[in-house]
Amino acid sequence: MTDASTNLGELTFTRVYDAPRELVFRCMTTPEHLTHFWGPTGVSTPVANITVDPRPGGKFETIMVNDADGAEYPMYGVFVDVVEPEKLVWTERDVEGGMTTSITFKDLGDGRTETVTHQTNVPEMFRSPEAQAGLQSSFDRFDAYLATL
Repeated sequence: MTDASTNLGELTFTRVYDAPRELVFRCMTTPEHLTHFWGPTGVSTPVANITVDPRPGGKFETIMVNDADGAEYPMYGVFVDVVEPEKLVWTERDVEGGMTTSITFKDLGDGRTETVTHQTNVPEMFRSPEAQAGLQSSFDRFDAYLATL
């Protein structure tokens, strides 16, 4: 879905992780976990570059670093809704249109967790096939990291 007047759109990604909901949620809200998977393949996010204050009005900030050339990619978010361990919602006000990301965490009852990541006000550059592949690689990194815990 795209808003033609501003060229902003929506994206939804559903993933199932072989880990309990509380662990998946904790990994998404703890810098010591996020450092292992935040960002697409080819970037690192040092723990010192991650701030997470999971409460409405709290900061969610990261600076990813390109492994090849050291270029930095900051993300400045503010949490608008946090329901542990069910939901995280943050808005990136510095992204055109104020992109909002909502992640719901559903306990599937068998030690697995379904996450639904829904983004609104997504600029065109974040909807490109390359950007979506990068986001999917971050989900893949998360899956691999969870397998080590």
